[in-house]
Amino acid sequence: MSKAHLFPSLEGLVPKALRGFIAYNPRLNLDETNRVVFDPESPKTTVSIISGGGSGHEPAWSGYVGSNMLAASVAGDVFASPSTKQILAGIKAVPSDKGTLLVITNYTGDCLHFGLAAEKTKAKGHPCRMLICGDDVSIGKTGGRLVGRRGLAAQIGVLKVLGAAAADGASLDELYDLGTAVTSQIVSIAATLDHCHVPGRTEHGALDEDEVEIGTGPHNEPGYKKLSPAPSAEGLVKQILTYLLDETDPERGYVHFSPGDETVLLVSNFGGMSNLELGALVDEVLQQLLSDWTVEPSRVYAGCLETSLNAPAFSVSVINITAAAANSPYTAEQIKAFFDLRTDTYWESFAGFQAYPHRRKRADQLVQPPVEVKEAIDDSKDLKVDPALLEKMVRNACEAVVAAEPDLTRWDTIMGDGDCGLTLETGAVALLDALATKNIAAGGSVVEVLTELEDILEGKMGGTLGGILGIFFVSLRTAVQENLELLAKTDGGGPVAVWSKALAVALQHLKQYTPAQVGDRTVMDTLIPFAEAMKEAAAAGREGGFEAGVDAAVGGAEATKTMRPKLGRATYVGIGPGDSKELPPDPGAWGPWLLLRGCIRLCED
Repeated sequence: MSKAHLFPSLEGLVPKALRGFIAYNPRLNLDETNRVVFDPESPKTTVSIISGGGSGHEPAWSGYVGSNMLAASVAGDVFASPSTKQILAGIKAVPSDKGTLLVITNYTGDCLHFGLAAEKTKAKGHPCRMLICGDDVSIGKTGGRLVGRRGLAAQIGVLKVLGAAAADGASLDELYDLGTAVTSQIVSIAATLDHCHVPGRTEHGALDEDEVEIGTGPHNEPGYKKLSPAPSAEGLVKQILTYLLDETDPERGYVHFSPGDETVLLVSNFGGMSNLELGALVDEVLQQLLSDWTVEPSRVYAGCLETSLNAPAFSVSVINITAAAANSPYTAEQIKAFFDLRTDTYWESFAGFQAYPHRRKRADQLVQPPVEVKEAIDDSKDLKVDPALLEKMVRNACEAVVAAEPDLTRWDTIMGDGDCGLTLETGAVALLDALATKNIAAGGSVVEVLTELEDILEGKMGGTLGGILGIFFVSLRTAVQENLELLAKTDGGGPVAVWSKALAVALQHLKQYTPAQVGDRTVMDTLIPFAEAMKEAAAAGREGGFEAGVDAAVGGAEATKTMRPKLGRATYVGIGPGDSKELPPDPGAWGPWLLLRGCIRLCED
């Protein structure tokens, strides 16, 4: 993989790129703080469609903001989902009287953060729904039983259809049903000659010179299988189309194609292929579709639809429009018309399709989010402890996570995209900064510390773990406040009882957003044992409930070394139940127990 970069560090790269992206269209605005690109003229009389995800996939998703497509996009760090706070800022930027539809690809972090944003939006009385797009056939039905199909570039086709339907006056529910119908009739798979390189990171997993990988993900996830020696272009396309269209394959026969069905083809350049080769690839795909499968697409879209930085890779997607129409209130002709409706997005405008005679000053395009005012904490609903003890507890925990960042990043690089350690370090550093600059522990208020942690999780920590911990700590803080009466109970009360009850409630809420259980090799391998040990200690009225909980969390984190991944991006690594390959600990489970150990060491000092 090429490690040469014009910008050798990620520091400041995402907002700088977004400023460059909006330059083509003077009508667009950028909330740089929240990394939200939005159309301030998006009509309130149509449903606002918002998408987003990790950066590094440009032009997705900021390149699809404009008339007849997205009202706004939200960008996270490279290969990491945006935070809940960013998504809420995007929703607020494009209010609609008909509601908001969030359309995302099927990645755990995106599902959690956009899901939490949707729940918060609905709780305020604003109609909001979330559509999850999954189209990758590589992992198969068995491997994807829990996580579902991974999202690839065909989501762009879904956005194109939904944007046009929204402009045509469709309601929120009609758009959701149409999007569901189209998404269910897509098959996609990717292939790569090598992985991409993230500026400033040490990447692993480069392919050999005479090797091709099929089934790779857009975040450097390992593929379904490697082919060595590499097949010819014709041979590779033949294998890809077989995976997509062979309905007798029990693992990958997701969509039925009948003779004469209207179809759409999307071929996405992951960023590292030349346009010359991409054109030849599209030609080869079209030839084999017709000769081997009697499929002649009605529409063809090719180019950098959803990239993976500089990866020399591509994905192929086929959408059955006829089958989608059979499950929606729209005809195949109407859906084709939605594909044909022109937009003024980057996707079309960069090719010279649009001209803008009237330009605005660049400064007018860059907007600031409204200043947030924090609510005062009610002393009657606050848990107070010794301020010095509280500060030391928070500091110990954060410093333990910062010290462990290199190991956490290395482990996550092996199993995923390498952002877990940096995500945890970002949160820990921000909390240490809040101790110094905001004196959050000075009053001994546990609720103030938890509230600050919520803001950090929502505003600074993207990725899957940021979403999980965000939901967990929001629920935990609320549950602590609602169970303070247990402190005064002489029988079965006290601090352990408060925390035990709050942990149980927080886990119950978290389980609404993830099916993960103990043994799935996730953060739940730490959180569930911790909560259950605390519950047992509280029920028995024993001292040392917190110590028992930490011991259980340590055991859970240690146990992940012997587990096969069942959820999350690590699922796509391709390790079978009988594989003897040695795995590192799960960084998502390891990080939280480091936090807990940092707290418990106070008892040892």
